[in-house]
Amino acid sequence: MDGTRTYLVGTGRVAVVDPGPDISQHLDDIVAGLEGAEAVTVLLTHEHGDHAGGAPALADRLGIDTWGPGGSRALEDGMSFETELGTLRAVATPGHTEEHYCFHLESLGAVFVGDLLLGRGDTTWIGEYRGGVADYLESLDRLEELGPRTLYPGHGPPLSDPAEAIGRFRAHRRARIDQVRQVLASSPSASVDEVLGVVYADVPEALWGPARRSVEAILDYLKP
Repeated sequence: MDGTRTYLVGTGRVAVVDPGPDISQHLDDIVAGLEGAEAVTVLLTHEHGDHAGGAPALADRLGIDTWGPGGSRALEDGMSFETELGTLRAVATPGHTEEHYCFHLESLGAVFVGDLLLGRGDTTWIGEYRGGVADYLESLDRLEELGPRTLYPGHGPPLSDPAEAIGRFRAHRRARIDQVRQVLASSPSASVDEVLGVVYADVPEALWGPARRSVEAILDYLKP
């Protein structure tokens, strides 16, 4: 996974989507990219430090608020923000975190998806809260319903075939769910570690910490 992507949407009326970590050079580059802007809005997809860590420092330098999880102003589903490229609309897409937003630029068929999807691979982190897996799958459905032409993730390159990408991430998650379900069908009393050993047998044990949390989230999802 490469570094976090910060998106500057527009040139006059600009939205900064995910200012990224609190790294001086990165923030300097953002400020330089905003030279000549008439109005700036800072939008956060979620509160993880690699996406929102630099928001307070950037806000102080620009003298403005920041909108979204971890920001100075709260977002709500459907809120809109104007740029000269069109309206950016906040779309609630929990799953990676309990409070996660995408931003839909309908005029260009673009969606800035934060960590709901990554630009490479077929999986992303699911938040450690009850209902996270169900939320994630529902958020993929909601993203698909927007009918986007391009997805701009927080990590990795843009995705020019949204239907394929959404399908790929959904298929991976459902495959893991099915694997856990199969283990439980043959061993209903299997422990988390026993399920882990079967479902993630092909994964190095050094990565079993995150994998264990994934199994726990799926077990929660499968509870009657």
